[in-house]
Amino acid sequence: MHYHHYHENWKRGTFDFPLKLYHITSAHPRYVMVLHWHVEFELIRVLEGDFIMNLNEEEVHVTEGTSLLLLPGTLHSGVPKDCTYECIVFDMDILINKNDSTGKLVQTLKNKESVSHYFFPREDIEMQRVVNSIFEGIAYRGEGYQMVTLGGLSQMVGLIFNKKYNNSESTSSGTQFRRISQLKTVLSFLDANYHHPLTLEDIAGSVNMSPKYFCRFFKEMTHRTPMDHLNNFRIERACQQLLTSDLSITEIAYNSGFNDLSYFIKTFKRYKGTTPKQYLKT
Repeated sequence: MHYHHYHENWKRGTFDFPLKLYHITSAHPRYVMVLHWHVEFELIRVLEGDFIMNLNEEEVHVTEGTSLLLLPGTLHSGVPKDCTYECIVFDMDILINKNDSTGKLVQTLKNKESVSHYFFPREDIEMQRVVNSIFEGIAYRGEGYQMVTLGGLSQMVGLIFNKKYNNSESTSSGTQFRRISQLKTVLSFLDANYHHPLTLEDIAGSVNMSPKYFCRFFKEMTHRTPMDHLNNFRIERACQQLLTSDLSITEIAYNSGFNDLSYFIKTFKRYKGTTPKQYLKT
């Protein structure tokens, strides 16, 4: 299984409680959030520092004491600055009980394709209290934590409607939705083929664009060049293999799509600020 798919599609938590908590500090291999998307909701809170996130084509600044709910399918990435943050990725269907009123509210959230996220400011003390209770309940995992978590999630959904967060509408056009769909296609192509030799023409061809037009499109969407993005993605894969396998650095380099060991080490240092051997010691 890949370490961090662009389209993350594996089950979170357990079969009967599909929810997973991630606590991220500067020492974490996934401190910088690479561009990806998944079919679950994601709740993010910043404990300290700043976190600049890109959601579809919108930049959102998440700071200490604020939180964010990402809706399914949202393309997102983030660059933290002196930041500690936490994420909960979960299937909102755990709140649905047949077709009762709670289930209808959840379905309303899931079906709102024009919205990528809800931002909860620190000034909304009631919402932040509920969000914090969700994270704390999962972190401590005391007896009955599942009910505490479900209760918190239910309160959060209720407050989204009660406080009219759900009334916000995106100004996204049909063109933007098409561009997002094309970018998801590119990311899925890279996820499936990053370990093979890839040219700019190969990547552009996955969405039937000319290399020149594709470079402009990709830079507008991600603020990075396609090859820079691919190299970063390959280094993320290499990091996981370094931490979870007994393969040699040379084998990992080739498994990650690099055909030259010295270039791999140079690229690794560029993105991680250290060499593969030093990375293993941190």
